[in-house]
Amino acid sequence: MDKNQSTSVDFTETYTNSQLLGSVKKILVNEASPLIRDFIHCNPAAVEQDKSAQQSQLIRVMQWNLLAQALCGADDNFVRCPPEALKWKSRKWKILREILTYDPDVIALQEVDHFDFLERALNSVGYSGTFEPKPDSPCLYVAGNDGPDGCALFYKRDKFEAVDRAFVTLAPDHPIANQVALCYKLRTVDDGYEFVVTTTHFKAKNGHDALRLLEAKHVVSYLKENYADLPLVICGDLNAPPSEDAYKYMMNNALLDLDSAYIKLKNDGAEPDYTTWKIRQEGKTERTSCKTIDYVFYSRERIVIKSLLKMSTDVEIGPDRLPSVKYPSDHFALVTDLVILSNSL
Repeated sequence: MDKNQSTSVDFTETYTNSQLLGSVKKILVNEASPLIRDFIHCNPAAVEQDKSAQQSQLIRVMQWNLLAQALCGADDNFVRCPPEALKWKSRKWKILREILTYDPDVIALQEVDHFDFLERALNSVGYSGTFEPKPDSPCLYVAGNDGPDGCALFYKRDKFEAVDRAFVTLAPDHPIANQVALCYKLRTVDDGYEFVVTTTHFKAKNGHDALRLLEAKHVVSYLKENYADLPLVICGDLNAPPSEDAYKYMMNNALLDLDSAYIKLKNDGAEPDYTTWKIRQEGKTERTSCKTIDYVFYSRERIVIKSLLKMSTDVEIGPDRLPSVKYPSDHFALVTDLVILSNSL
């Protein structure tokens, strides 16, 4: 591919991850260099002890709110982000580059409003996936939109088979309910390990704490009722910081024994300082939002966290924050290597 000529890839062809990543990098050769993030190993001695005691399965999971294209140029008012960085013709390749760089086995996404592009691209490197839109997506009210946003899940076909799939509208009796959860029960092709992965997106904006708590209770009760005997991975943008009841319920409920992967990123037992960091225009004022609202929860007794992708630093992100020419979303992707233990089968 001539880096100066081609701006597309033939997704009807079959590629390896490295082949497609190489093509995407050529398309982006004249763009700003991406943020580089390293992995940190979490308690490797404990992981090795667990692995030596029993059979186990290592799986890499990515959690990411992509930032819906219809919203990034409209309601979100990213005043510091150059307009060209918000155009889909470049954002789509940066999103794909981020995914391919970390080569996850399972991809849990929110604010997806270009599923067709992602499905074609990821299918060409061996993923299968499903999309479920919000019942009343705000994207549909933006001029020139490309359809509703929602949640999507992808998995590698050579590593897993889908045993079951379920879609849930959260807190459906609430008058403004509009959020969803998508679940896959997957079985490893080689060893027959079964586990469930969920992607979800809770209600945004201040003043909806009570609704987010209802959504958390709905997700937990649904998983308890349908998949309680299996290891669980729950990925999502909860729009709730650790101080909010929705987060506390996910971590401390009587139905599921869950833990949060990213509290292992630091040694203080707390979540990261931020998973999203943005500057928005509100009237005549620029307001900064720096908080943690994205999570990977997992079954505490059935899964061990091996490694986590670190957050970029303040300096690396830059003063204009996210999204930017370096990074295509206002949320960081969370990537974790986790070990599913055989005694959970």
